[in-house]
Amino acid sequence: MSLNPTKTEAFVEKEWSDSIVDTLTEYIKIPNKSPMFDPDWAEHGYMDKVVAMFEEWAKAHAAPDMTVEVVRLEGRTPLIYMEVPGDADHTVLLYGHLDKQPEMTGWSEGLGPWTPVLKDDRLYGRGGADDGYAMFASLTAINALHDQGVSHGRCVIIIEACEESGSSDLPYYIDALQDRIGVPKLVVCLDSGCGNYDQLWCTTSLRGVVTGNLTVELLREGVHSGDGSGIIASSFRVLRQLLARLDDMHSGDMYQFNVDIPEQRIEQARVVAEVLGDEVWDKFPLHEGVEPNTRDNTELILNRTWRPALSITGGAGLTEPQNAGNVLRPYTTVKLSVRLPPPVDCNDAIAELKSVLESDPPYGAKVTFDHAEGGNGWAAPPVADWLEKLLQDASTTYFGKDPVYMGEGGSIPFMGMLGEKFPEAQFMITGVLGPMSNAHGPNEFLDIPTAKRLTCCVAHVLANL
Repeated sequence: MSLNPTKTEAFVEKEWSDSIVDTLTEYIKIPNKSPMFDPDWAEHGYMDKVVAMFEEWAKAHAAPDMTVEVVRLEGRTPLIYMEVPGDADHTVLLYGHLDKQPEMTGWSEGLGPWTPVLKDDRLYGRGGADDGYAMFASLTAINALHDQGVSHGRCVIIIEACEESGSSDLPYYIDALQDRIGVPKLVVCLDSGCGNYDQLWCTTSLRGVVTGNLTVELLREGVHSGDGSGIIASSFRVLRQLLARLDDMHSGDMYQFNVDIPEQRIEQARVVAEVLGDEVWDKFPLHEGVEPNTRDNTELILNRTWRPALSITGGAGLTEPQNAGNVLRPYTTVKLSVRLPPPVDCNDAIAELKSVLESDPPYGAKVTFDHAEGGNGWAAPPVADWLEKLLQDASTTYFGKDPVYMGEGGSIPFMGMLGEKFPEAQFMITGVLGPMSNAHGPNEFLDIPTAKRLTCCVAHVLANL
């Protein structure tokens, strides 16, 4: 029996309207920040509160013979494991996470990270799109099949609580559960992005990342700038010299970690540039008159997906301007975030960054690059003909347009891990993080109509696999 699109849309619409939006609204209220941003997460109890909320919803909306279990390994964030028996002889692994990024400043009036607001079919607040919705969409897609009596393969759903900290706990769970998971034919991940809200977007690659603190110290304590400046170098000036070892200050091009980009990915970037046009860059909340790095949209896409890039995401040692006297400060610390092309190993990158930044410091300054962490990128295997057809049919059925294949600039450590463990698996990596949705930043939102259509697409793939 095939899946009826009209009935599927009606079922998905009802589930989202009757239950999912309300549950996600309550979820957004809870500040269950990932352990990297809340080291005392266990004592605060927010993560356990969300896990209990998700577990309760899953049990209330369980597919026939489905099992739901919260797995806890000593000293690690919990993981929700669900298993739905199937009629066909294959396994599909569906993945999501429930931990969140920190608050971030700059939210518009009336909005906030823990203040859910539903406006124009968009649910604002931290975590709804990134990607608290994933469990609800996955289970609803499976239930849509049962609603119509459509058979499917065995489904395993994993919802972790450490993704925003680099999924550092996940390998231990995958090892512990490997016999129960089995060998998936298909991995479905709903934690990625979309170039617009008009069609199905399929992620072909993810960049890796390295973060770490770069500290420059010259003085044991601050001194009067009138006395010390011109004699002792400013730690900020030394910092500028060190950062110049990493990238060109005019173009942003990094000197390390570049790779040869596969021709297929270059061609896919050209297609994406044709589909999106200037939306590649003008989707961002730019001030009036601000220009992108280049007006070549294909190059912008490749910059974002297959080239390294340096960002400064935080700092210490600086005084608030209203309290800043004429003092030569003893140190400056900045947090570096280096995005890595998919093939670059993050541990090799950490070692190279430490060597480049700490060797031969200007003026003999004390320079340290520490607290470094990283995650590897991922490049999808060639899409099998059967999956390409399923994605094509799903997108045209529920979005009315062809699917688009694009690399993503962010990281999902789970993908690289699964790619290594299950090299024969195919991947359906997609998501709802589209223009202005602003994951990790202010005014993050979940575009609900897109999430509903994506739920239908997952159901289509499961039904026809």
